[in-house]
Amino acid sequence: MTISRRTFGRIAAGLMAASGLVSVPALAQDMPAPFDNPEEVTIALVRYLSTGDFFQAYLSGVESQAEALGVDLRVLDSRQDAALQADMVDQAIALGVDGIIIQHGLTESMREAAQRAVDAGIKVVAFDVDVENEAIPQIEQSDRDLARLALEQAIADNGEEWTAAYVYVPGIAPLDRRDETWQEFKERYPGINEVAQFGTLDNPIANSNANQARSVLAANPDVTVVFAPYDEFAKGVKIAVDEAGMSSQIKIYSADVSTSDIAAMREPDSAWVATAATNPAVVGEVSVRALAMQLAGEDVGASVIVPPTLITQDMLLENEITNMEELSVRLPQFAHADVATPEWMPLPAR
Repeated sequence: MTISRRTFGRIAAGLMAASGLVSVPALAQDMPAPFDNPEEVTIALVRYLSTGDFFQAYLSGVESQAEALGVDLRVLDSRQDAALQADMVDQAIALGVDGIIIQHGLTESMREAAQRAVDAGIKVVAFDVDVENEAIPQIEQSDRDLARLALEQAIADNGEEWTAAYVYVPGIAPLDRRDETWQEFKERYPGINEVAQFGTLDNPIANSNANQARSVLAANPDVTVVFAPYDEFAKGVKIAVDEAGMSSQIKIYSADVSTSDIAAMREPDSAWVATAATNPAVVGEVSVRALAMQLAGEDVGASVIVPPTLITQDMLLENEITNMEELSVRLPQFAHADVATPEWMPLPAR
């Protein structure tokens, strides 16, 4: 049996920690600079979106991987204030952090702020926001694949001709990428008739979209499919569908997943029949690992992509999956992404 250096290191670290000879994170001396002194490394997470289960899970992944590395993590939350998010990047620069993760945001407000961080010698990665900077790797959920998986399931369930409503807010990088796939599907399947487009990111996002969906469904009672490629959008649509008594008429297809999403999909006669998702906690972990690799002088490429998984209502019911933990057990590929995992990198405990 061959034991990798990472596995051997963890075994040794565990034995030494048990004997009191070393603390965890262990064997820091075997890690590349600056992680040979991880307590001296500070990274910042600068957030645009934070409302909803996805973003809480993403944050937990960032925190878990930062803890595994032993670095100091600072979280700056702009709560969807684009100007404040740019100011928070400047705050992180002033704090003298070593690396910054920019999580979502608007290109026009983050482009210059991200460049200021690069000019200050700070390593930066961006998750789901295009800062138009070749020096900054993009962390992606493969948004086009997320949309493709959900829409392929919509075709499988409903055929090639149906009346659709679409939830979309332009200017948000992941939604824009998902929109590209939606436009491609409408060209490929001309029988898809989009009769309404709506959407908002106003807080609370689900309730705000429910308000819009009520009007859309009342004006378009022939809608049979709603493509809502963000789970907070889907939650809002489901609220409106349930209130209108249209659950047997409409099917909702989405992207992203959480324990509360699973509960909503499992409800009797739920209109929410499929979603395509990555594990947001895993995406958070990957974001930190990609940044750490940059800090260690390693090239992660222009983009770091976490592959998605299709999750259907039938799958959840047949496998008695009620939460994210059970989903990870049933779908091991959902629990961990072997992405940005150099041999020296400690991973969160599983």
